[in-house]
Amino acid sequence: MNTISVTYELIWQHKEHSQYKWSKCGKLFNSKTERRIKKTVNGRSVGYWISGKFCPLSKLRIELEKIPKEVDLPF
Repeated sequence: MNTISVTYELIWQHKEHSQYKWSKCGKLFNSKTERRIKKTVNGRSVGYWISGKFCPLSKLRIELEKIPKEVDLPF
């Protein structure tokens, strides 16, 4: 059996729903379910379904924040 593993570096996350994270290449992942969320069209708006609500890209750009870095303590 052959397997392939791909690793994405996650940079951005949603302010209210921190389980939704974006990679450098612009792909959205749900870190709780470990699944990729596809970009969809609703009416004329392009966006994502986040926690059961449609969020267009224009609104999402305001609601993103950088993922805080983890601090490794020596003790």
